[in-house]
Amino acid sequence: MQDMFGLKGKVVLFTGGSRGLGKAMAIAMAKAGADVAVVGRSADTDVIAQITAHGVRGKFFEFDLENIDGIPDLVRDVKNEFGHIDVLVNNAGVQKRHKAAEFPRADWDFVVNVNMNAVFFMCQEVGRLMLAQGKGKIINIASLLSFQGGLTVPAYAASKGAVAQFTKSLSNEWASQGININCIAPGYMDTDMNTALMADPTRSRQIMDRIPAGRWGKPEDMAGAVIYLASEASNYVNGTTLVVDGGWMGR
Repeated sequence: MQDMFGLKGKVVLFTGGSRGLGKAMAIAMAKAGADVAVVGRSADTDVIAQITAHGVRGKFFEFDLENIDGIPDLVRDVKNEFGHIDVLVNNAGVQKRHKAAEFPRADWDFVVNVNMNAVFFMCQEVGRLMLAQGKGKIINIASLLSFQGGLTVPAYAASKGAVAQFTKSLSNEWASQGININCIAPGYMDTDMNTALMADPTRSRQIMDRIPAGRWGKPEDMAGAVIYLASEASNYVNGTTLVVDGGWMGR
């Protein structure tokens, strides 16, 4: 079972791994034995220290994912540093809240570029390497708003819906060539992105009342799901979205 779920010798390229859900998942990968390349807007020595504390390699690559044209160079730099890429986790994401009638074009473009366009082109660029090597795992972080519309977050809902859908499209092309591409959809998690929701007593109560587990999720609740989808245990799992939500979607 340790071999089935272990990641020893694997190289993981992880976007948005310096805080919140991403940091917890990146460290979990290291605990499972993987070397981890973390991509973020500003260098974070703490997450790399926590990764390398588990006896694996870790390196931070400073990169703004709005720069889609720079993605090929980023992927090349990671491959040159680590020799190969076995797992890609597209975790980086942004949020902007406005009423739909007032949603600024600049904020729409920002959210869609980071949450959707950058994710697709990271999949494409790393996918080319994986097609050449005949195997690989890609894990995209979707959302409950891949299924639902939410309130005052039309750009986020649109981008996360798109991620879940093009994950299926890529799986249809690549599953037969040894590449497993899937999503994880976190539920309502206690992270910086949800600070406004948690501070709103009405919305927070409404959310809590619907979660059968009776609590908001924590970053460490994502660890098992991401290791499963990155490991040999998920070799026959393709094009799906694994929901980690304390039961929210079952209500």
